[in-house]
Amino acid sequence: MAPLERWLRLPTWLRATCAVPADLDAITAVGEEVRPREVGSSRGAVESIWEAARALYRTGLYPGLQLAIRRRGALILNRALGCASGNLPGDPPWAERVPVTTDTPFRIYSASKAVAAMVVHKLDEKGALHIDDRVCDYVPSFRRRGKEWITIAHVLAHRAGIPNIPAGLMKLDLLERPHEIVEILAEAPLISRPGQKLAYHAVTGGFVLGEVVRQATGQDIRSVLHKEILEPLGLRWMNFGVKPDDVPRVARDAVTGVPPLPPFGQLFRRALGATLQEAVALAQDPRFLTAVVPAANVVTNAEDLCTFYQCLLEEGEVEGVRVFDSRTVRRANVEQTYWDFDLTLAVPIRYGLGFMLGGRLVSLFGPDTGRAFGHLGLTNVFSWADPDRGLAVALVTSGKPFLDPASLNLLRLIFAISRAFPKEPEARARARTRRRR
Repeated sequence: MAPLERWLRLPTWLRATCAVPADLDAITAVGEEVRPREVGSSRGAVESIWEAARALYRTGLYPGLQLAIRRRGALILNRALGCASGNLPGDPPWAERVPVTTDTPFRIYSASKAVAAMVVHKLDEKGALHIDDRVCDYVPSFRRRGKEWITIAHVLAHRAGIPNIPAGLMKLDLLERPHEIVEILAEAPLISRPGQKLAYHAVTGGFVLGEVVRQATGQDIRSVLHKEILEPLGLRWMNFGVKPDDVPRVARDAVTGVPPLPPFGQLFRRALGATLQEAVALAQDPRFLTAVVPAANVVTNAEDLCTFYQCLLEEGEVEGVRVFDSRTVRRANVEQTYWDFDLTLAVPIRYGLGFMLGGRLVSLFGPDTGRAFGHLGLTNVFSWADPDRGLAVALVTSGKPFLDPASLNLLRLIFAISRAFPKEPEARARARTRRRR
């Protein structure tokens, strides 16, 4: 028996998985899709991607998932697989299994950061704030302990020096008083001089940006997002949290696979202020789901998230609706970090002003994705735009495995998407020109 097969047969008390029915078609939902040939692709290419998604589901690590892909602006794949509730590890066999549909909302965790960033960029475009301003110009409590030199750009690029969550911050009741959260952050010590070191701000930066938005506009970031982005795009979901009546509709998440072992458990606690299991449990509390957590609690489905990235792919305009100036989108993706070592994530990475960036050889968004930009969400949500391929992609899942060997199928799916859609002719021409230089 191969090593991976032996691992997958570990006792269930060591490795949490969901039940996988034999007939996946019975738990598959298909939304509106264009014919692949209308956008220069083939049915075989699309089905190869979906088969990779089915293989991912068969690992038992994902209670439910959605995948939406736009190519050349058209929705070429829009499907859902699994259950929104009733099939999590530990659920009794008699639990009611609610199927996932293409409309089911999911939490996207840190993929929320890209959404929050574009709210800030939109306000910069409108002149309500300036990205190069100091945070303390809007939040007076940041005038102490060296924080007076932190700029909004530092926060967007994870170089503000405040990545760690202070003790007492991860209390759900505090979410109703965001100004108190910001006061706690203002009092916390810097881990490095602003702008000096790269350290992913998993939660802290979002609260700072949210307060900057509130001070600059007199509205919370949720209201600004709805007015400036969601309403023009006509999106049903994709805001920070949901209304109380919508809480039961959100797909339930589960920590699956093998629990994170040291030193990874400590990495989660340092970045999130909680273990992975605690963070997922907090995220399912109605207080979290109805609050505003700018770095972590956008709730959406894959179709709406894909539409958002299509808008960015087209430099601010989608289906005749202009939401951002093209310069605003380009600025958001200007490289701020070139494979610097991230002290929080413990890996080298490229960042823009709010986005993770792709790579010429390989990246989170597949092979040869040098111009791609997007964001990861708690290791199992992927959303990005790839200008070279004319792609906007959103993969949302409710399973939260970490470094489980079977989760390699997730990377196989990401790579399958890049392979199925070759670069557009103009992108290949640009690559040839670079090689000649």
